[in-house]
Amino acid sequence: MRGLICGSKLSACGAVLSIWGSIMLVVLGIFFTTHSAVLITDVPFSRADIHEDPNPPHRVYNAYNTVGYNCFIAAGIYMVVGLFSCWQMRLNKGKNFLVMRQ
Repeated sequence: MRGLICGSKLSACGAVLSIWGSIMLVVLGIFFTTHSAVLITDVPFSRADIHEDPNPPHRVYNAYNTVGYNCFIAAGIYMVVGLFSCWQMRLNKGKNFLVMRQ
């Protein structure tokens, strides 16, 4: 069958993981862009960003927003992989009907 790359189990696993990863990364992206204090340990900034800046929260908020945008981009990539997996599941379902009996 043309275009068939993954088997039925691998494509189903890819679809489930893509759905879960997309939901998780979108939620994380929302929390990062709203500057959640719980996620401060996951934001890359240095002490210079706090002490040398006349407006200290500005640099930290920019770092939060950057991480949040990266989460949204990764969620989009997960969605593309999920669409590919669903396409592969559909091709595998069609392949099952083409089996000839002897």
